[in-house]
Amino acid sequence: MLNTTIWVPRVLAILRIVTALLFLEHATMKFLQFPAPIPGMNYPLPAIVLVAGAIEVITGTLIAIGFYTRVAAFIASGEMAAAYFMGHAPQGFWPALNMGEPAIFFCFIFLYLAVAGAGAWALDNARRPSLA
Repeated sequence: MLNTTIWVPRVLAILRIVTALLFLEHATMKFLQFPAPIPGMNYPLPAIVLVAGAIEVITGTLIAIGFYTRVAAFIASGEMAAAYFMGHAPQGFWPALNMGEPAIFFCFIFLYLAVAGAGAWALDNARRPSLA
């Protein structure tokens, strides 16, 4: 029988870390054009894209290391909701057609992390064990 007491916080941490690293990849595409420039984006970047990239760098790093995870995840979730409604929804109703699925996934995973906390392997646990 699977001992969920041990595995739930660990799998939550894996979800947190992998999601944060994928989120950071979007920031590196904006600022470093790595692993590639954002398709269809003109450089220099518009101010709103620079702000979005800064939010992605800060919150993505905090979430990856598990430091102030709940606050960072809440902010990242809000950014992704705004990205969806500002950038994708005007292009059509269906997320599969307006290319908004990643923004929706990020939004709801970050919203979950804002409620659930960091899980295992997080600096939040050393800072204050009750926030795990």
